[in-house]
Amino acid sequence: MPLQANEQTMIKRVSLKVNNLVKMIEFYSKTIGLRLIKQNQTLALFSAQGSDQVILQLKKINDGTSSLAKTGLYHTAFLLPTRKDLGTILLWFLKNKVSLIGAADHGYSEAIYLNDPEQNGIEIYRDKPISKWDILSNEHIKGVTEPMDAQAVLASADGQWQGISPGSKIGHIHLKVNSLTETESFYNGILGFDLKDDFGRHAKFFAAGLYHHHIGTNNWSGNQLAPMASNDLGLDYFSIQLPDGITRKQVQKRLGARKEPFEIGKQGELIVTDPSGITLRLN
Repeated sequence: MPLQANEQTMIKRVSLKVNNLVKMIEFYSKTIGLRLIKQNQTLALFSAQGSDQVILQLKKINDGTSSLAKTGLYHTAFLLPTRKDLGTILLWFLKNKVSLIGAADHGYSEAIYLNDPEQNGIEIYRDKPISKWDILSNEHIKGVTEPMDAQAVLASADGQWQGISPGSKIGHIHLKVNSLTETESFYNGILGFDLKDDFGRHAKFFAAGLYHHHIGTNNWSGNQLAPMASNDLGLDYFSIQLPDGITRKQVQKRLGARKEPFEIGKQGELIVTDPSGITLRLN
């Protein structure tokens, strides 16, 4: 059974394993503008401005090693409410000489790309109105990669930078995987996300309901990537907010039918590992 469109079906939180917690806190709070709501010697929790909902967790690990040549995070994508918000943060980046990788118009969105100090990918984007999306008869949503009209985006800015906008959230997560076939079997066949765009042997995008993607996956780094180890820096886990407990039980039943191992966490969430060794928590 596919996941139904529901405002609660979303990527709820991304947790990263980091080496320099102090430097990473400074980056995500001052450069990206997230709200730091809790920190200690080994952990930091962030939300959007005006919210207490944790969307990013940083966890310090000792003797961490690079995971760039392994499966895991391609980027975390922060969704802003409006084009004005995107223009305002872009203006902030340019004024403060923040190093950017690039920007793109994807047809359904406009996006800015950069890395954090430990080379975790970041996308910051705004969705265009659904009326402008290229929705095919099979409900696939076609994406493109064209130059973003940066001048038009900047023209929409109000210049009042006060951190990442209230109402911002994690719009999607993009993963490095080692088998797109097994990835589709897991995210579509077990979790129930619809395949929304298919780049054949290179990338697949999945979403719940009418959205371009909540989970992007690619094998651009190769088909033989090793899974991350516990002491690798980078993605620790990401969590998905399911619509309700009934949906969670349906997913649990499918996991059992496929003989996929899972645990039940302290808050009743399902903890499962995908075919590329990436940990998910299903709330």
